[in-house]
Amino acid sequence: MLIPTLLTLAAAAALPAARAQTQDAHQALAAGQFTIIAPFPPGGPVDTLARMLSNGLAAQYKQASIVDNRTGANGNIGIEAARRAKADGHTLLVVPQGNLTINPTLMPKLHYSVEGDFVPVASLARTANVIAVNPAVPAKNIAELIALAKSKPGTVSYASPGVGSSLHLAGELFGQQAGADFLHVAYKGTPQGLNDVMGGTVPMIIGNLPTLLPHIQSGKLRALAVTDAQRTPELPHVPTLAEAGVKGVALSSWYGVMAPKGTPAPVLAQLQHDIAQIFNDPASKAQLQKQGLSVWIVEGQKFGDLIRTETAAWAPIIKSRGIEAQ
Repeated sequence: MLIPTLLTLAAAAALPAARAQTQDAHQALAAGQFTIIAPFPPGGPVDTLARMLSNGLAAQYKQASIVDNRTGANGNIGIEAARRAKADGHTLLVVPQGNLTINPTLMPKLHYSVEGDFVPVASLARTANVIAVNPAVPAKNIAELIALAKSKPGTVSYASPGVGSSLHLAGELFGQQAGADFLHVAYKGTPQGLNDVMGGTVPMIIGNLPTLLPHIQSGKLRALAVTDAQRTPELPHVPTLAEAGVKGVALSSWYGVMAPKGTPAPVLAQLQHDIAQIFNDPASKAQLQKQGLSVWIVEGQKFGDLIRTETAAWAPIIKSRGIEAQ
């Protein structure tokens, strides 16, 4: 028939053009050094993922690739550097969800716009958050922790890596859903808060699984619950908050890659292909799983939709709780 034949011919004609675009994008990316900006210090999940991406791109394109730990201002210094970079695919930003979905509401005077200055490339990985306490705390489970907080309103404190961080907001939502009043103690990063919790100065912490897991395994922390929809394989005996009786706090932490606005679409498509190959490699998956991270790839427009959805979900919580950046 005529119409199917024409459609078939059109599709066949489009294939060489698509292949040419892919080849051009590959050649463009192979033409220079990569810089992966990680806006947080070495040693955490952002740094781990940035180095995995950097090593993978270096191997793929036989080009130098560096990780630039451009830290400070809750990640905003590194994000600013990425915003100003040339939009050719050679400078990429690895960033946690909070900088994309929380800061725009928390910090209305940001010098960057997530949608105006960046284009979403892909998410990389996700991890559970854990509610844990110093072993000396007289609460062996979430119900006992809530009862303790209700008996001493506003005195049972928890550490987070900063005002408005996703972990701070997880604590706010937990307290709201549990009907308990927990006292937030903000630190400049998770390591400082973690030290105080293990030292007994602060009784409780809400942190990412990769950061807390070694200390839970060593007995320096007692895990009470994970703030995810399901239990994590690394802590199979630790219940979810829903299983512990607190509904509506099914939260995980995730990390993604952004590129400067204006990066050509064929280059973005090539990078998405490369990212899927790098992170779905069995060795990469095994390496990340040891650190409590699960590979989780959402690409392009779908990743952008996820960012917008979570931004809209966090905004009323920030506003209703009167949370302001410090």
